[in-house]
Amino acid sequence: MTQGQLPRTGMDPDEVVRRRLHAQRLRGPGLGAPEDAVRHLLAVQAQEFPYARWSLAQRTGSLGPAVGAPSHRVAATSTSVATAAEVEEAVSDGRILRTHILRPTWHFVHREDLRWLTALSAPRLHQGNAGMYRQTGIDAAAADRSGQVLAEAVRGGSHLTREQLASRLQDEGFAATGFQLAYLIMHAEISGILTSGSPVRSRGGSLKQTYALFDERVPAGSPGPPTRAEALSELVRRYFTSRGPATVKDCADWSGLTMADVRLGLQQTLAAAPETLATLVIDGVEHYFDAGAEGGSEAGNATAAAGPRIDLIQCYDEYVMGYSATRHYLGGSAPAFPVAGDPMHVVLLDGRMAGCWRHTMFSGRCELDIRLSAAADRATEDAVQDAVDRYGAFLGIPAARVGSGVKLEGHI
Repeated sequence: MTQGQLPRTGMDPDEVVRRRLHAQRLRGPGLGAPEDAVRHLLAVQAQEFPYARWSLAQRTGSLGPAVGAPSHRVAATSTSVATAAEVEEAVSDGRILRTHILRPTWHFVHREDLRWLTALSAPRLHQGNAGMYRQTGIDAAAADRSGQVLAEAVRGGSHLTREQLASRLQDEGFAATGFQLAYLIMHAEISGILTSGSPVRSRGGSLKQTYALFDERVPAGSPGPPTRAEALSELVRRYFTSRGPATVKDCADWSGLTMADVRLGLQQTLAAAPETLATLVIDGVEHYFDAGAEGGSEAGNATAAAGPRIDLIQCYDEYVMGYSATRHYLGGSAPAFPVAGDPMHVVLLDGRMAGCWRHTMFSGRCELDIRLSAAADRATEDAVQDAVDRYGAFLGIPAARVGSGVKLEGHI
C-alpha cells in the first residue's frame, strides 16, 4: 500500500470466494497449457501425482456448455481442457518439474521459476530439515559427498529412480535406506543438484518419479529475480495475484517464509507497482488481491444464472493449501485424514466444500466415488454428472459415478 492510500474495508464472503475461484483459474478463461497453470500459481502441491495432474488440467481450457448436454443441464462445464497425457508430457520433457520446495513437500514448478525459487527457499528448508539431517547422520561432509555421488549418477541425461540412486549411494558406503535415503535425495534437491527427470512406467502402469541433474533440466539463463529482495517481491506478487484475497499469514504459511519476509515483499511490490495489488480489510485484517482481476458481483450474477457448479479437486489443491488463516472460506475442514475409509479429496459446490471423492482406475475406465454432505436437488445432481464428464475427458477414458453417494456429517 502506497503512502496515504487507505485500504478498502470489508468484502462479502461470497465475493471473496468468487474472486479466489477466478484468481485460481477455476472460473473464467482457462490457461493455454499445463505449464501455464504452473507459471500462474508459481508452485502447485503435488505429492499425489495422479490427482495433482488434474489440478493443472482443470485450470486450462475454457468454460462453456458440454457438447451434447441435455437441455436441463445448465451447469457450466469445461471444454478443451488439457488431458492427463498432456500434463504427463509436460512433466516428462521438463517444462514442469516436480520437486521438494517451499514448506517442503512435493510441488510442481515451471522450469523457468525453479532456479530462483530454490535459491530463495533453500536456507529455510535446510534449517527446517536440520533435526532430521542430524538424526539420519547427514552432516556437512556427508551431504557434500552424497551430492557429488548423486550428481555423477545422473549426469549426461541419465534419469534414475529412487531405488537406482540408493544403489549408487550404497556402492559409495552410504546406508541409503529409509529416512536417510529420503533426506539425502531431498538435500540434493534443495541444494540445486537434483530435480525431477522423465517419469517411467511401473509394471502396474503408474508413473514412477525419476531424478535428473538440476543444471541439465533448469535453464541457466532462466529469467528471474537475481537478488533475494527481488525474489521476495516476485513471490509475493504472484501469490496474491493468483490466490487473493489473502493475508500475509496465508502467504507466509504457504511459502514457508517468515511474515516479515512477506511484508518486505509486499512493501517492495507496492512501492514499485502500486497498481498491481488492491488492499482491503476484513475482520480487522488486511487482505491483498489482484487489482485488475474480475470476480466480483457481476461474475457472481453470471455464475448464479448458469446454475450450480461442482468441482472435484484434490485435497491438496491450491484452492485448499493456498490458505491457512483464511481457509474457513472453504466452508469445511480440508485437507483431512479419511475416516473409516471415506475419500479424502474435496467436492466443491459453487466454491465451498460440499463432500468428498476419489477415483478408482481400471483398464479402460474410471469409477468415481462422490459423496455429498447434503441431499442434492436435480440441478446439483446434473452438476455432479458434468464434473464426472469433465474428469473422464481429462483421463481420455469413460468415467462413471458409482453408488448413490453417502451423506457425510460434520463437513459443512
